[in-house]
Amino acid sequence: MRLKFVLTAVLLNLMMLGGATRLGAQASAAGHAPETPPPAPYPGTWKSQGAVTPCVLPWGGIIPCPPPAATVAIRAGRLFDSETGKMLTRQIVLIRGQRIVDVGSDGAIAIPPATPVIDLSSATVLPGFIDTHNHFMTPRGKMSADQSLLAASQRLRIALNHGFTALKEMTSHGNGYQDVTLRDAINAGMIVGPRVQVSGRGIVWGGPTPGPNERPDPELLNAIAVHNVEEARAAVRMEVEHGVDHIKLYPVGNYGFTPTGEPTYQLMYPLDVMKALVDEAHKLGVYTGSHAYGGEGLQNAIAAAMSGDSIEHGFGLTQQMCTTMAQKGLYYSPTIGRYSMPSIDEADDKNTGGKYRMVPIFQKNLKMCIATPGVVTVLGTGSEGSTIPEGTNAIEFSALVKIGAMTPAQALQAGTINAAKLMRWGGDIGSISKGKFADIIAVSGDPLADISETERVKFVMKGGEVFRNDLTPGTGGSEFFTR
Repeated sequence: MRLKFVLTAVLLNLMMLGGATRLGAQASAAGHAPETPPPAPYPGTWKSQGAVTPCVLPWGGIIPCPPPAATVAIRAGRLFDSETGKMLTRQIVLIRGQRIVDVGSDGAIAIPPATPVIDLSSATVLPGFIDTHNHFMTPRGKMSADQSLLAASQRLRIALNHGFTALKEMTSHGNGYQDVTLRDAINAGMIVGPRVQVSGRGIVWGGPTPGPNERPDPELLNAIAVHNVEEARAAVRMEVEHGVDHIKLYPVGNYGFTPTGEPTYQLMYPLDVMKALVDEAHKLGVYTGSHAYGGEGLQNAIAAAMSGDSIEHGFGLTQQMCTTMAQKGLYYSPTIGRYSMPSIDEADDKNTGGKYRMVPIFQKNLKMCIATPGVVTVLGTGSEGSTIPEGTNAIEFSALVKIGAMTPAQALQAGTINAAKLMRWGGDIGSISKGKFADIIAVSGDPLADISETERVKFVMKGGEVFRNDLTPGTGGSEFFTR
């Protein structure tokens, strides 16, 4: 386990936004979650204070060298097998360094002599949770770039401490490619946070010609506005050149209601532009996620999408749309909690004089789509600075059960193995399996009996490193971190 080091010190290196090595995009494109490299020993002879030669951080500066990778065992009273959706009992998990080397029933797995044991025999052990629709970059507003980066760093650590060991970020909210910088810092072991995939600025429709309010964006902070097929393809290439892992698209704008209460949805890209965006992304080895409320824009998103892409939200989904999603191998991220908030009803009441509301329509359609055979649902929260505090992401598990009519086991799969496959990291995370990263969490009770247990995480391990342990005596409380 690596030693704790001070976040503020390393952030001095992060402020040079163009200097980050693009570590994560290549790993993502290859279908593997990145493995954090150990810091390199100081080159040459160490002649400064202290007899022990230190290690060098990837972007400069020195720290004490961490001890070599060790073997540790977890004794689990209950263990959720996300591959089968079953709860196992009396399991042993052996971990060496960052990965799981064996897992099986107590008695079948021998714990090597002198191996430290983390006793979770009274708890439920689960794969680390995964949020596939996250906005850890807070809209900048009046913050400086440095302040925005620091705020995002704090949110990432909070998410990890509450059991989310991986996040798929859906645009940087006017922060340019700072999300790429943060991802690379996590991958390099420079700062603490979940494994993340990022989408940079996102791509929006600017109309067939630039509008009067469209301005140049020399700092490359805001979403890229496109006006035709050629610009659409160029925007995708630009995003990939800047190191993003996937492409966030906006085929649908806002919604409204006709005087008789029929939902209306603002169409954004024409179909040929939508197809060009998806086609270019897949040519470059990245996938797309479409912010798509309903109407023709949602239909276009489903028509253009290819296997592995995702449909986000989907207020106006129909049975035929969901059947097509299943046939094409698309993922569905309903973000139930985000769009069932009281503020949605309040806005609709204000805009329609209390006559019409979107939430009941959305909830009926999402339930139908989740139940459609072949549709793979993933957990996504829409967490962002102004709506859902990072650290409360697990309330989406309860929403999937109570509103989406999933079983607790299905909801847990949505936030573990299904989400890992959407991120193309299913071979590395998403289940507690031999060879995968030791991204492991634990809760006191049984989430199959009470799904709200997911909101009370007591133990967090990422890559074999313990960041929180409220369950094993003598290891400390909720502020225990080994780093």
